[in-house]
Amino acid sequence: MKKEIKRFKITKGDERVKVAWKLIREIAKFSRSGPFWKFLEENFGIKEKDVKEIMRFLEEAGELEMHRSIDGKRLYVSTLKDIKDNPIKLDRWLK
Repeated sequence: MKKEIKRFKITKGDERVKVAWKLIREIAKFSRSGPFWKFLEENFGIKEKDVKEIMRFLEEAGELEMHRSIDGKRLYVSTLKDIKDNPIKLDRWLK
């Protein structure tokens, strides 16, 4: 996964969106694991800031809608859990 993160950082355009989605789907598989950020760091060497950067990129591109708390903060792990539980939303089927 570290290679894919490096690939995300150097690509542009539509290819960057594809690489980002591939990474997010892979990372979402582990969203129910222990303390999530610590689990990613220990097992894959992936830093929290890299995952958050990818998710913010997808949100800015209009590809992802982040869950938010009452005070407006982004809920990254909750969003990843939702992606794992519901990989294809109804609105995508309708398109």
